[in-house]
Amino acid sequence: MIFIDTGAFIARYLSNDQYHQQSVEFWTKINKRKETCFTSNFVLDETFTLLGRRAGCEFAVQRANNIYASKALTILRPDQTDELKALNFFSKYADHSISFTDCISFVLMKKEKIQKAFTFYSHFEWAGFKAYP
Repeated sequence: MIFIDTGAFIARYLSNDQYHQQSVEFWTKINKRKETCFTSNFVLDETFTLLGRRAGCEFAVQRANNIYASKALTILRPDQTDELKALNFFSKYADHSISFTDCISFVLMKKEKIQKAFTFYSHFEWAGFKAYP
């Protein structure tokens, strides 16, 4: 099981992203291993917004439709209790400029017992997860 963070999606879809090649290679590994993938609606919100800003809304919509149609990805959705728990992480890591989306990710990962994240940011390791690639 692996949690897919915003950076992994952005790097996959934007060839000018500094992590594009690493991302494509790691997506290939995940597919070959048939690894169970998770993300959250918060991550997708962030992803589609950034794709829209960087590559245009139509590009973002096409990628969004592909993601929502995927059978290989489970989209987790926090409830109010999860969001309140995320505030604890948000406060704890306030000096690291961490996003609330990342904090939601941490709560959902703990809830679902997901230990690995496909991300290019060290925030996940600070919260006790293993970051890949």
